[in-house]
Amino acid sequence: MLVYKFGGTSVGMPERMHKVARLITHDDEPKIVVLSAVSGTTNALVEIGELLLERKQDEAKQKVDDLKKHYKDFIKGLYATSEGSKQGDAIIEKYFSEIGALTHIPDFNLGNNKTMLAYGELLSTHLFHYYLLEANIASVLLPALDFMTIDEHGEPEIEEISRKLMPLITDKKGLYITQGFICRNRDGKTDNLLRGGSDYTASIIGAAIKASEVQIWTDIDGMHNNDPRIVDKTYPIRELTFDEAAELAYFGAKILHPSSILPAQKYNIPVRLKSTLDHEAPGTVISNTSSDVDVKAIAAKAGITAIKIKSSRMLLAHGFLRKIFEIFEKYKTSIDMITTSEVAVSVTIDQPRYLEAITEELKHLGLVEVDQNQTIVCIVGSMVSAKKGVLKRIFDAVSDIPVRMVSYGGSKNNISMLIDSGYTSEMLKALNKGLFE
Repeated sequence: MLVYKFGGTSVGMPERMHKVARLITHDDEPKIVVLSAVSGTTNALVEIGELLLERKQDEAKQKVDDLKKHYKDFIKGLYATSEGSKQGDAIIEKYFSEIGALTHIPDFNLGNNKTMLAYGELLSTHLFHYYLLEANIASVLLPALDFMTIDEHGEPEIEEISRKLMPLITDKKGLYITQGFICRNRDGKTDNLLRGGSDYTASIIGAAIKASEVQIWTDIDGMHNNDPRIVDKTYPIRELTFDEAAELAYFGAKILHPSSILPAQKYNIPVRLKSTLDHEAPGTVISNTSSDVDVKAIAAKAGITAIKIKSSRMLLAHGFLRKIFEIFEKYKTSIDMITTSEVAVSVTIDQPRYLEAITEELKHLGLVEVDQNQTIVCIVGSMVSAKKGVLKRIFDAVSDIPVRMVSYGGSKNNISMLIDSGYTSEMLKALNKGLFE
């Protein structure tokens, strides 16, 4: 059995839902199809929830009315028959009645907000399911809240999900539709999968049912060797390992969330990235095997802050690095890169929320310098840090660009460099020319 996942843009317009229907029925392979909310819906629900948390009920109700009108217009293009339109209208009335009820809760809280966010996927899957019925395509709607659960740490319970899900798949040759992103927490309440949302759902389901493959469908024909928004003539990479894909995703490749493929990796389920615009294209296959290419792709992650702690007195003292890390741990702020010298330690973070508090505490350990508006550029490949001559090729390509930090050897698949964000475009183009052309 295959698992297909379609994101918000893939179901963002009626004609795109029609295309998704054709894609999932072009062969007889049994499938579980995971759908995101219609594009723009989750953002609207987030805004509505924030207004309700701020006790701005009237503004929230107006936003709900606007969103409902959008869906009323949506079903006009989705269904071809009066019966289909009638069913679509009933779905909209049902769920917007429930959304409206949430706006009347005087002490609306974060738990209510999580319930609010679930309605995007509930709407998209129900509308799509009834479109399939109108088109005489047999399908079964699998409510994700019946089987998708997380533990007290927010982690998916793969074995428990499998135990609940497998009995629901009564037709091993059938077509099943379910929601991405939403789940139940340890208390049985509606919750959300924060890391990668619907991609994560697809990976979890693939692991739970031991799928032959998980396919993530977007409007891009796989993960590219460079950023196509900046560099001309990029191309999709045919094969990546799970580790290589995670490195690229973490350091800027937008097509995939870095944590979303972890369940598939754990259970060795191949993940294929496919394009809804060109379904014949092979896309990118992510698995435990890959071609032995030294440099496969480049990615850039902006919004980085570099922090240098300089202390000739304490650097070589026992426990100095531990004290630094404890400060970042205290403020739940992850470190991306780290380099050390005889008198200084430099680290980077991508979450500056507690930057001021962190720097104040670091000042007790030494002189602190902060550089914002930085970008991490990473070069990913098979054993890239261990291949002879790769580092020389990289530095030759960027010899005219000032590099703030280099991380080399921490990962066998990744070499990372920190630069001022103003050089990002120049850097990506220079690396592309030096490594691929």
